[in-house]
Amino acid sequence: MLTQILWQSLASTLRDILPLLIVIAFFQLVVLRRPLVNVPRLAWGVALVLFGLSMFLVGLELALFPLGEEMAAQLSDLQETKIAVDSGAVEQAGDAHSEERQPSTPKVWDFYWTYLFAFAIGISTTIAEPALIAVALKAEEVSGGTIRALGLRLAVALGVGLGVSLGTLRIVLGWPLPYFILAGYIVVVIQTAFAPKQIVPLAYDSGGVTTSTVTVPLVAALGLGLATRVPGRDPIVDGFGLIAFASLFPMITVMGYAQLAAWQSRRLVPKAAQ
Repeated sequence: MLTQILWQSLASTLRDILPLLIVIAFFQLVVLRRPLVNVPRLAWGVALVLFGLSMFLVGLELALFPLGEEMAAQLSDLQETKIAVDSGAVEQAGDAHSEERQPSTPKVWDFYWTYLFAFAIGISTTIAEPALIAVALKAEEVSGGTIRALGLRLAVALGVGLGVSLGTLRIVLGWPLPYFILAGYIVVVIQTAFAPKQIVPLAYDSGGVTTSTVTVPLVAALGLGLATRVPGRDPIVDGFGLIAFASLFPMITVMGYAQLAAWQSRRLVPKAAQ
């Protein structure tokens, strides 16, 4: 069974990366008219990429997606049990002569463990995100140490944690996604006008690198699992959208971090001059 899944993943991955290989080979041989350098090494590298991507996709299917959905289901069950206890449904179930009562509607604060889990999983997956690590190290190198890699990663992780937590709140409320995204981008546009200019492009890129190999599977599975468990929610309409929050809020937190650092610097300058 596992061997069959792996072979199917290998075939699918090869089909997906084949157009990229064709484009690169066409421009190298036909447009640039340069031979490929160190062909055996390139072939070995492509084989490793093919195998690595295939194994990663199998891991997503067998572990990360089910893990995210299971965590969301367990958290939802925990909140449903709490609601049932608070409303007296447990006692009524044991009384055969009592009148049947409709289950109470879930309240926003009934899912506080879900919000906390979403915040924690957003931060932890972002800290481990390889794409963010690469961007943060390059930013520290190019800036000569002015931008610290760890500080940038923490600012981005905070943004993802806040965004994913707010996204789970939206699922529980059932409110339309565009309202949240529009309000968030209004904040981004306003921040862009006041943030230090050298941080703005990096902040925008920070929003993109969060939607990568580690963050997306768990966050997407969390949203789908939660939308499946909350009464009255449609997984197609409400389950997706957490990735948009994970991309938006790092822009806000990174620019906010730069604005806070600039404000502190302006405060320290007069004190140093005295």
